[in-house]
Amino acid sequence: MALTVQQLVARFGGTLQGDGARTISGLAPLDRAQAHQLAFLANPKYLSQVALSAAGAVLVCAADLACLSPEERAASTASWIVTPKPYAYFARVAQFFVAAAEPVVPPCVHPSAQVDPAATVAASATVGAHVVIEAGAVIGERVRIDANTVVGRGTRLGDGTRLYPNVTVYHGCVIGARVIVHSGAVIGGDGFGFAPDFADDTRPDVEGEWVKIPQVGGVRIGDDVEIGANTTIDRGAMADTVVEHAVKIDNLVQIAHNCRIGAYTVIAACAGIAGSTVIGRHCMIGGAVGIAGHVTLGDRVIVTAKSGVSKSLPRAGVYTSAFPAIENADWNKNAAVMRNLDKMRDRVKQLEAAVAALQAGPKAEQ
Repeated sequence: MALTVQQLVARFGGTLQGDGARTISGLAPLDRAQAHQLAFLANPKYLSQVALSAAGAVLVCAADLACLSPEERAASTASWIVTPKPYAYFARVAQFFVAAAEPVVPPCVHPSAQVDPAATVAASATVGAHVVIEAGAVIGERVRIDANTVVGRGTRLGDGTRLYPNVTVYHGCVIGARVIVHSGAVIGGDGFGFAPDFADDTRPDVEGEWVKIPQVGGVRIGDDVEIGANTTIDRGAMADTVVEHAVKIDNLVQIAHNCRIGAYTVIAACAGIAGSTVIGRHCMIGGAVGIAGHVTLGDRVIVTAKSGVSKSLPRAGVYTSAFPAIENADWNKNAAVMRNLDKMRDRVKQLEAAVAALQAGPKAEQ
């Protein structure tokens, strides 16, 4: 697949400065790009690499391009595509090249697939080897379901959705259009709900048990969502767990029952979100963040990696609770201080009271 720079601009927009006839057949970072490749500058700290790059074309915003000296621009052999958001532009071009290079898979149902007669599968869908589609499931147009995936009874997959191998979607879930679900993900498993029924004063001789609460809700996933490998999204206890439009979820994320994730939010790997948590729109949840149940995060909240969220964060902003890595000897010293914070607090209160008494003394004598 190859396009001229002018054809790229015609398809994706931007303003061309330089030779539009140059042919682009691939993409690469600034420091590795060759004459047939497109590169991008999204961070001004790499501006010095632009003049040295051998890229055939470079995506750049107007402000960064203006920072290049006449000598640097003269030294560069690249054509310029000027766009407000080079990184997003690069991503769209990359999608185009990847899609063009991907083998065409004709619509079909593999002979080894098990499709219940009561399921509905669009003629344009592709169903891979050993896929199981249960009764009442509805598979939309141009859906692709790869090998060993299970789609439970009554579940609906919207048009253009892709399930990679070994995905499991339980019964009664709704997945929107153009959703991507990577291998090993489980959607609609039971939420972690158990009622304690142990001995108390009225029944001292009964050991008791944890009583499972049936999880009879579902999972509803909006359009253009991406769900990473081995991520789990639990079904609701009674109401549905909801993931809204264009949410992007990394690998190994746990979303518990009855959560609601607002549109355009991104969640990085190994985050754990406890039940009935509500996360607003355009939020960013860093890797390994833990969020307690029944809390609410407002729109445009950013939680940095490894932070713990134990109460609601209603206002937009950046929140951090994780302690950055330091040398072990320093950590041990700080830990010793933290263990005694309650005693230090009591001492500070005593000192404050003593100071207040000293200050009040002269006034009392007057």
